[in-house]
Amino acid sequence: MSVLRTAGAVTAALVLSGLSGCATGPSGPALPTTERARDDLIRSAQQVLVSRCLADQGLSTTGPRPASPAEGRRLQAALFGTGPAELSLTLPGGHTVSAHTDGCLASAQRALYGDQRRWFRAQVTYNNVRTEAGARMRTDPAHRAALARFTRCTASSTAGHCARESGLADVEARLEPARLAEVRALRRDQLDAYTRLRTRALHRAAELSSAQLQRNTTEKGFPTP
Repeated sequence: MSVLRTAGAVTAALVLSGLSGCATGPSGPALPTTERARDDLIRSAQQVLVSRCLADQGLSTTGPRPASPAEGRRLQAALFGTGPAELSLTLPGGHTVSAHTDGCLASAQRALYGDQRRWFRAQVTYNNVRTEAGARMRTDPAHRAALARFTRCTASSTAGHCARESGLADVEARLEPARLAEVRALRRDQLDAYTRLRTRALHRAAELSSAQLQRNTTEKGFPTP
């Protein structure tokens, strides 16, 4: 996990993300109109929630480094949880992804997504779609043949052009869209869950941003809208 920004900087980023390029829905705060801005808004809200959770325990990821290994371990435990990971998902390729249900990161995810367990499975599946499609593509006979030609080509003087000459690039361009479609159809339930939960988190993040903006305005003595 990257080092979290200070609470003040995060709040500023959160407010700016919520106000830059926004579209107001039928109810509730305005939402960013670009996917990048929406990702930034959710990420900033999560960092704010994590910072608050750590502050409640007298901890912070900003400022001086932990004074001792024991303090460092306490900070890591507060952030990511302790003991065996309660959540895990083994991907089709055999790799297992794990996460804890305790710790400030898990708490922030529950606040944003509502169901951390469902979000964990949906996010891991979403992030693995292209990898799974690539694995399926490599089992195709046409891809295996092109890859064999590519491998032979790399030993020749034309190595710089071998992807084109072997036909590997053309085969991958032809096969990848179909394999992506296969994986997306196979994982449809989890991908639909990803969309629903991310939308929930986006609205929750916008609400947090709006509440923070109103709180800052009130503290500075300006009338609230």
